[in-house]
Amino acid sequence: MLNIKKGFALFLASIFILSITPFVAGATPSNKVAVIVGFKQEPNPQLIRSHGGEVKYVYRYIPAIAASLPPPAIDALRKNPEIAYIELDHEVRAIPLAKPTPPPQPAQNTPWGVAKIEAPKVWNVGYKGAGVKVAILDTGIDTKHPDLTVMGGATFVKGTRSYNDDNGHGTHVAGIVAALDNSIGVVGVAPEAELYAVKVLNKQGSGWVSDVIAGIEWSITNGMQVISMSFGSTSDSQALHDECDKAYYIAGIVLVAAAGNDGPGENTVNYPAKYSSVIAVGATDENDNVADWSSRGPELELTAPGVNIYSTYKGSTYGTLSGTSMACPHVTGTVALILSKNPSLTPSEVRGILQQTAVDLGQPRYDLTYGYGRVNASAAVAATPSRSP
Repeated sequence: MLNIKKGFALFLASIFILSITPFVAGATPSNKVAVIVGFKQEPNPQLIRSHGGEVKYVYRYIPAIAASLPPPAIDALRKNPEIAYIELDHEVRAIPLAKPTPPPQPAQNTPWGVAKIEAPKVWNVGYKGAGVKVAILDTGIDTKHPDLTVMGGATFVKGTRSYNDDNGHGTHVAGIVAALDNSIGVVGVAPEAELYAVKVLNKQGSGWVSDVIAGIEWSITNGMQVISMSFGSTSDSQALHDECDKAYYIAGIVLVAAAGNDGPGENTVNYPAKYSSVIAVGATDENDNVADWSSRGPELELTAPGVNIYSTYKGSTYGTLSGTSMACPHVTGTVALILSKNPSLTPSEVRGILQQTAVDLGQPRYDLTYGYGRVNASAAVAATPSRSP
């Protein structure tokens, strides 16, 4: 965690450090347990209902169902030959360190992180992310913010009808990716990218793994090219792992996630960043030093600016936050710039370009603290082959 000097107000917030707690029996009046049931073949909602279960989602791209089941039914279904696994539907809870946000600046400025990765050089050669669809899986996006254009989205948070941001975190992430190049506030890494708000966390910053999976499913169905996930947990989920793999290997979506704020220990990268189908991003400061709290480990792929990052915030305001939550969208925006030059690239090809062009920090070539290095948008786009006629 960052040190805060007495008498000096730092407008920052940590990444959403997601703690995982199971939704236990007795947590609902019906005394049912929230679970995700994986099937060996096609999902069978009737089987769930025949055991007294209530179906929440029947997933389309993985053979699984999110449901609530009586505890005895869980034991019985584990023995059923149709069932591959049953896991608890974990609650993901954000625990941010937040400070007041400053008022919007009267004139546009380029945040230090956007300048550090040399995004303006990419704009000067004609690439600003135009036409690239980016899904922000988060607390939603402020749909009325004058510095953002939200093309669409969906909410998977119970009790909400809109994907509008009632927390602030999602709007901050969205601004880093694609705040508009206009005369006010800030400008994002890829200011012409198409933002889609996929609300999977509520106004307290809490959500469910089942909703995150549903958000990824929506992203696949609606042709997203990049998914940005500034959240994580220390607990694995087979269903979430399978969904990320499906999005990456089958749907051809580039997935980017915050590595976590559990450093400086080794092997501290969170899920879903820990999955091989996801780009795990750590955080650096203005001097290219890794943040003390940035997670480390063999799954770490890249680092990006994540300390004192100024961006859009809910209520049409602006604020400064810190965390690998803020590093993640710098890479997301860079991916959008790459794809605006050549949308035919596969996720694997995009990752190769990012790795080869990153600014090498720490140990030569690769290490567990910086990954392949700090992302460099200008070098990445320059190394991107033009789309074939």
